[in-house]
Amino acid sequence: MKDLMNLYDDLNWQNADEYFEGTKRKVLRDKDGAKTVLLKFPAGFYMAPHSHITTEQHFIIEGEYVSHDKVFSAGSYQIFSPGDEHGPFASKNGALVLVIWDAN
Repeated sequence: MKDLMNLYDDLNWQNADEYFEGTKRKVLRDKDGAKTVLLKFPAGFYMAPHSHITTEQHFIIEGEYVSHDKVFSAGSYQIFSPGDEHGPFASKNGALVLVIWDAN
C-alpha cells in the first residue's frame, strides 16, 4: 500500500522558494521525471509567462487565479502542451492548485 497523504492537513508543506514569496508546496509524487505537486499560492501571487519541455496540468482546488484576463476558480482545469507559453498567473487572494508534470 502506498503512503497516505492528506492534501488538506498541515504536514509535509515546504517553502517553494523558486516561486513567488510565501508560496508553499507539498510534493505528492516525484518519480522517473514525473511530478505531482500541490501548490499553495499566497495572496498577491504572481508568476511570469514561461514554458516547459513536458505537459503540465493545473487543477484549481481552492481559490482562484487569473491568466490572460480569464478567471480560473475552484473546479477549473487547464492543460499545457510541451513548449506552450503559459501565464502570467496572478492570484489576489491565494489559491490551492494541484500541478502535474509528465515525465520527459
